[in-house]
Amino acid sequence: MAKKFAEHNGLNLTKTNNDVLAEWEKNDIFHKSIDEREGCPQFIFFEGPPSANGHPGIHHVLARSIKDTFNRYKTMKGFQVHRKAGWDTHGLPVELGVEKELGITKKDIDNKASEKYISTEDYNHKCRENVMKFTAEWRELTEKMGYFVDLDHPYITYDNKYIETLWWLLKQLYNKGLLYKGYTIQPYSPGAGTGLSSHELNQPGCYRDVKDLTTTAQFLIKDPKAEWTKWGKPYFIAWTTTPWTLPSNVALCVGPKIDYVAIETYNLYNGEPMTLVMAEALVGSYLKADQECKEGDLLPFDKEKKQCPWRIIDHMKGTDLEGMHYEQLLPWVKPCEKVDAFAPQLSLQNMLLLILRRYLLLRMVAISLLRWTARLSVSSSATMLLPMMVPVSFISLLHSVLMTPR
Repeated sequence: MAKKFAEHNGLNLTKTNNDVLAEWEKNDIFHKSIDEREGCPQFIFFEGPPSANGHPGIHHVLARSIKDTFNRYKTMKGFQVHRKAGWDTHGLPVELGVEKELGITKKDIDNKASEKYISTEDYNHKCRENVMKFTAEWRELTEKMGYFVDLDHPYITYDNKYIETLWWLLKQLYNKGLLYKGYTIQPYSPGAGTGLSSHELNQPGCYRDVKDLTTTAQFLIKDPKAEWTKWGKPYFIAWTTTPWTLPSNVALCVGPKIDYVAIETYNLYNGEPMTLVMAEALVGSYLKADQECKEGDLLPFDKEKKQCPWRIIDHMKGTDLEGMHYEQLLPWVKPCEKVDAFAPQLSLQNMLLLILRRYLLLRMVAISLLRWTARLSVSSSATMLLPMMVPVSFISLLHSVLMTPR
């Protein structure tokens, strides 16, 4: 009986794969699978486009295998399956790559006063070259894995036809009342001058450990316990990573179950006697354990030898500190605390004026910070931690205003 199938004495998957690919290419199987179904129901496939400014990876092989399974299934079910490839030319990673290659920043683009001047046209041209840098590698991978897709007529997201199509689709959504205006908080890059997507935030090197400026502020206590005043002026101390909020600080937060202590010691800068109220667990972060005086009088302060003796004189929980008062660092914001029937009421007009003043101050600070960080490609955000007491600025103020009984 004649042999109908080829026999293989060994399993050589690489050779088998190459033989099948050669047979498909010789007989133009991909295009025949489309042409032979002319007039049949259509199943249109536009590939979710990869970015050609980077090398393909194994995850692309896995995703494309799944896509190809659906397309081949639809073909076997009698559909004419057009499969259009595409290239995602999203801007920011490409721009950053070009700027790094050319040694320029956004300030050099179309700035004739810059030593590294580059015109907008030349910059865009370089970006268009860079974004299609690895198309040959992508084609090689596509053909080797036997993925059927039309690479000869791809859609490209920077092409005007594609952009105009998207605007047309948005217009259709708008005409049907399906678009609305909303607000969201977005990460922002001062260096790039744009918001950042979740994909861009996952780029290599985006997250890294950095040192940030923090502040430990002293708040003079207005109604301390009597024993806190026998040595020096009593202060709450609070640590914050957002020192620009201190001018508008109106409250401190304490943990109700956290242990706090009052400590007699010296000001580390001028040597003046003072009493600190802080979290007991963090005493070692500010004062050296070997300089604690457990018996007798407190030893003298010596700045040159870095001697700052201290001793604990009182223990308390956070609930014991609730309701105590301190002097504001900058008393330009009036806290609204209704303590009795004779406390002044805050009118809506005064509240709006307060909000406006706060906005103007933060706007000036934000502008200064943006100018200072303009050289950064990706901004880093400070994290608010709560080890002792946390300065609470405008949010607490606004909350107290809105919640005060009228």
